[in-house]
Amino acid sequence: MKPADIDTEFPRGLLRPELFLGVAASITARAVGVNLSEAGRPSGAHFSGGRYGRGEVGEFVLIEGQQSLILGRISEIKVREPERRGITRDFAGNTDLDALGQIQLLGCVATDSLRVTAGVDAYPRLGDRIYAAPHRFIALLPQLMEVGGAESPSVSLELGTIDTAHESVVSVKPERLFGRHCAILGATGGGKSWTTARIIEECLQHRAKLILIDATGEYRDFQGEHVTHLHLGNPVATATCSIASSLPPTAFLESDFLALFEPAGKVQGPKLRAAIRSLRLANVKPELAPKGFIEKVNQSKTAIEAAEQEPGIASQLDDPSQAFDVNQLVAQIEQECVYPEGFGQQRGQKDSSKWGGEDGNFSHCLSLVARINGVLTSPAFSCVFKAEQKPSVSEAISAFASDDKRLLRICLSGVAYEYRAREIIANVIGRLLLGKARNGDFKERPLVVIVDEAHNFLGRHLGSDDYQAKLDAFEIIAKEGRKYGLTVCLASQRPRDITEGVLSQMGTLIVHRLTNERDREVVERACGEIDRAASAFLPNLRPGEAAIIGTDFPIPMTIQIKEPDTKPLSDGPRYQECWGAP
Repeated sequence: MKPADIDTEFPRGLLRPELFLGVAASITARAVGVNLSEAGRPSGAHFSGGRYGRGEVGEFVLIEGQQSLILGRISEIKVREPERRGITRDFAGNTDLDALGQIQLLGCVATDSLRVTAGVDAYPRLGDRIYAAPHRFIALLPQLMEVGGAESPSVSLELGTIDTAHESVVSVKPERLFGRHCAILGATGGGKSWTTARIIEECLQHRAKLILIDATGEYRDFQGEHVTHLHLGNPVATATCSIASSLPPTAFLESDFLALFEPAGKVQGPKLRAAIRSLRLANVKPELAPKGFIEKVNQSKTAIEAAEQEPGIASQLDDPSQAFDVNQLVAQIEQECVYPEGFGQQRGQKDSSKWGGEDGNFSHCLSLVARINGVLTSPAFSCVFKAEQKPSVSEAISAFASDDKRLLRICLSGVAYEYRAREIIANVIGRLLLGKARNGDFKERPLVVIVDEAHNFLGRHLGSDDYQAKLDAFEIIAKEGRKYGLTVCLASQRPRDITEGVLSQMGTLIVHRLTNERDREVVERACGEIDRAASAFLPNLRPGEAAIIGTDFPIPMTIQIKEPDTKPLSDGPRYQECWGAP
């Protein structure tokens, strides 16, 4: 911030006599003790339209340092033992109360530019004065922590406020929010969905590119010329003008089918892989499969082996993304259960140019066949195997990448959890996005993919030990998507169910109330910028209040997220209305 800007923002300076709290009484490497002269007042004070606690837990303070100002936060208030018994239920305030405060040191503030950096360049001395930090200064922290100080960016997202004062609005540049990926975390009722809706609203005011994977359908009220809604399956409620879409089997890899069909034992896995390879050949060389599958029982190998030797064919057959007709899979598995070299009904007759008769292994594949038939006919996969020429998600993403739309919402609420359908379909969509990013589709217009209820989709392992498939598309996006212009924003109420490898890639965490100790521990380990003193505030955050933590926010900030205009439709049943008297 330039000197002229400092005079404009803070014409009377940062350290206001009206906000004086006390003086430094003890100093350690991590904290400063303060004699609080105002802690005994019955309430705080109002200054420039905002309320200041003048010595309340959670309040930001400024300490006069030797080389710069030191930014801190009050983490504890207590009185000395002789006066402790004097505080009873009749206590109405006493300005002479001998109170002690503990201040967690966060960073230092350059007096010339007001640039804020983590760490302390020089510790204060005993007797140095301590003041409450102006709300406007705390609101500018996202800009003041940047090189070059606070400037007015052309694109900024207004997230919330420090208090109810108008001048305390907190705005964040999208580079700081999404540049290193983002996660929105919080227990049920903490305001996580409202924060997600607020961020979407702010992005829609600019030429943003967002894809929202809506697991529950609660964001269906977003409307406008820049919004497109797709839905898979049959959701209970759909958005206005929502388009029924499909995810054809051609978008699935071999690992997806292994996760779907879960082959078991030493027979089912090899037979399933062999059947998939044969069906790929049937797709590439349809003249070899007049019935749609490759016949092998007592059939000649000559034509098949010759086709496999043709240039380029072998690479297609071994390509896990090569398409095949999954509806022929059961028939092809039966054809794979043959003797390798001509053993037929009459044992001992061997003809290496032919496959033999059925070898009896098909009986070991009956459970696999039953599962394949169950998956192919399941309503959960109607958008995959019974799409009826509906437009595909892949085509919609490609169109969205090149048009002027700003939000593409993909609703998965109509996809059941049966056969792990929702997890697998979400993972396939994530892999489609990663493939398009690697092709350079998002270089000109960076894309942010927002994954709601992310704990349902990340870090899952499906299948048996022999043929286990990992749903890791979004984990790979978190690790390498940035260089392709693709970043991810995860929203979850169960951080402990998201792998630490994914959370550690999140440069920015917006953390609402977390009451579960394991959730808080995961957040602490994932983000080195927060310690136990800062995380101690997380269980007590009010609904809608959130702490912003991360690589680009080395000093944790607590703000009140502004209420979105388009609210998520996450209300429960209306018992009073439905159960009341007719």
